[in-house]
Amino acid sequence: MGDRVTLFEVGPRDGLQNEARPVPAADKIRLIDLLSGAGLPKIEAASFVSSRWVPQMADAAVVMAGIRRAPSVLYTALTPNLRGLDDAIASRADEVAVFASASEGFSRANINCTIADSLARYREVADAARAAGLAVRGYVSCITQCPFDGAVEPDAVRRVADALLRLGCYEISLGDTLGRAAPCEIACLLRSLADDLPAERLAGHFHDTSGRALRNVEVALDAGLRTFDASVGGLGGCPYAPGASGNVASEALAARLAELGLETGVDIARLAEAAAFARSLRNRA
Repeated sequence: MGDRVTLFEVGPRDGLQNEARPVPAADKIRLIDLLSGAGLPKIEAASFVSSRWVPQMADAAVVMAGIRRAPSVLYTALTPNLRGLDDAIASRADEVAVFASASEGFSRANINCTIADSLARYREVADAARAAGLAVRGYVSCITQCPFDGAVEPDAVRRVADALLRLGCYEISLGDTLGRAAPCEIACLLRSLADDLPAERLAGHFHDTSGRALRNVEVALDAGLRTFDASVGGLGGCPYAPGASGNVASEALAARLAELGLETGVDIARLAEAAAFARSLRNRA
């Protein structure tokens, strides 16, 4: 294809926050440093959320302070509210992210509020982030199916994605949270969104529960997307989507993109080293 694709590494946050027991900060730091050395351009390193709800991310500030920052890498953080944003700024995050759901059931289960309430909250976060000179990325969960509401219509995804863009998000990551979407569903969704949401403002976030993540990436590539979230070692899942596995493995995605002739700038050998370490962290105290 002759194009360049951006791999957005989410393993240190989206992956490790779903481990049953918190991973020590030193191990998180080592993992992020390995990923930095592999040439991944963006790494979601932390989540500044309440430690009561996500104890796995309680050491976010320690992790951000301990990593060796590569000049070519942007280190991002998830910030669901103004308190989280303040902590991210203090920790020198390069950019921040907010997350919303395309389904009301998942929104209430995941963040205990309606979609409308979440977007109102994120307006404050986005305004404050931009005032601090930070770019904001948006996530939309449950783009085809919700564990509580069932099938999700493309119009619901469009409304939330468009709202996040209007808040000032530079990019919207579309998440197959359950990891069960068929390629034809992803193709249909992206065709439906094409008239209103330009492909260059969208990213793919495909969990691999049904083993279709790589195929869904290829469908999204055909639709013009050139940024994809990936989780080293296939770490991850979702506590509010029972049975969902981790995001597509970064090493598998990098290899497949190379087979397709697409450039990522990722050192495959060093990424494999990071993946081996990531897999060793599973269920470690």
